[in-house]
Amino acid sequence: MPQPGNLVHALSTPLRWGDMDAYGHANNTVFFRFFEEARINWLTSLELGLEDAPTGPVIISTSATFLKELVHPATLEVKTYAGKAGNTSLVTHYTVTDADSGDLYAEGEAKIVWFDREARSSAPLPDKLRSLAAE
Repeated sequence: MPQPGNLVHALSTPLRWGDMDAYGHANNTVFFRFFEEARINWLTSLELGLEDAPTGPVIISTSATFLKELVHPATLEVKTYAGKAGNTSLVTHYTVTDADSGDLYAEGEAKIVWFDREARSSAPLPDKLRSLAAE
């Protein structure tokens, strides 16, 4: 599989029993939580988007493709890739794999727009993020 951008972060996380649904597998919504947790961890590691900062990220679109059934117990690796950057936005890509076997469960993406919290409008993408983006 070709990389969907520059690998910028990896997060190890367990699949919790409560992430399962009535069909006996991980509910589709938890994959978006995995993407979110990975994204927040990554941005926090860069000291960007902190709660008290004047600017931060908002998600304007997100999607996922579910490739393989995920069942408890499992330890997952969620990788974050920085894709194409715009003036105020960055496309991020995600993979969710089994930490032990490497099986790919899902792929996804989210478009981040950098947001001025006081003006309530988009703001220039921080140079730190732009430097990580794929060309």
